[in-house]
Amino acid sequence: MHDSTASVIEKSAPSELFDHNLVPHEVVQGVLFERRPATTLDGKQAEGLYNVWITLDNPTQYNSYTTAMVKGVILAFRAASNSRDVNAVVFTGSGDKSFCTGGNTKEYAEYYAGNPQEYRQYMRLFNDMVSTILGCDKPVVCRVNGMRVGGGQEIGMACDFSVAQDLANFGQAGPKHGSAAIGGSTDFLPVMIGCERAMVSGTLCEPFSAHKAYRLGICHEVVPALKVDGEFVANPLVVTDRMLDEYGRIVHGEFKTGEERAAGKELLLRGTLDLSLLDEKVEELCAKLLATFPECMTKSLEELRKPKLDAWNRNKENSRAWLALNMMNEARTGFRAFNEGNREVGREIDFVALRQALARGTPWTPELIDSLMPK
Repeated sequence: MHDSTASVIEKSAPSELFDHNLVPHEVVQGVLFERRPATTLDGKQAEGLYNVWITLDNPTQYNSYTTAMVKGVILAFRAASNSRDVNAVVFTGSGDKSFCTGGNTKEYAEYYAGNPQEYRQYMRLFNDMVSTILGCDKPVVCRVNGMRVGGGQEIGMACDFSVAQDLANFGQAGPKHGSAAIGGSTDFLPVMIGCERAMVSGTLCEPFSAHKAYRLGICHEVVPALKVDGEFVANPLVVTDRMLDEYGRIVHGEFKTGEERAAGKELLLRGTLDLSLLDEKVEELCAKLLATFPECMTKSLEELRKPKLDAWNRNKENSRAWLALNMMNEARTGFRAFNEGNREVGREIDFVALRQALARGTPWTPELIDSLMPK
């Protein structure tokens, strides 16, 4: 900025600015709030301008969000949205294993299970978190540093852009763990990837790769994160060439099988993870966003978010009510199974036994739920 321009700006600025936050922003445990200097495309710092990084910081539980963390995310996005010197918001998770796996299943199983009136209030907070992301006055970039599944997929799709490291997996968990993906995915997925592919993701709950997320259109950029012998290589567990199989189906982004998968696992074990390319892409995107008129950017965001917002606002309240009541039976069972299970016995119930019991007219009782737990 030229000295003369800076002088004019300083003279015309009001001596005191109003604070439009509802409450002073305080950092909540489990949610990091960092103001990083904004840079231009040539790498120069834009003095007095920042990108805010909001980080879910619960890596030992794959950055799942507790009730307190949901409050922290809401406050963080409000503060970033209201900050006059903020260019963009980067939403990410700690570490390299997970962006977010959704709600904290330990908290769900031990506090909310069987307490629909409490879960209903929790879901008010969750709805407000999604709405706060969708209503942010700044562009929101989801930095996908690892798994983005379940509720993590939902808050990730509420963002405007996604940039992912290519070892990350995406997907839903709902019907496998006692819920339905009605915290945003059933609203966003049909809009973003089409009805049938949304149906596959929301019902079968099969994870898919970052490369497939890019192909489907819910990821803006994908970069490698695996380094082998000092060089970056693409995810060795995924078909990264743009090719068709013998039936003419696209296999780009699909997981490898058989011997190819085994070889990929060996290569994965030889390598180390490095997220520097991910950070470079995120910074590059933020720099591109910086080179725009800010009010025109905000209006563009508002208009382009409307398809997601329209679906979300139509459904979020009745979804909240259903999710609360579901805590009396299937969610109560599924979250307990996930919380009490482990890698050896699994984290899912005996689905066949449940369906057989319900076919006989067996009521939902504590005894039924206990009988379905992983053993």
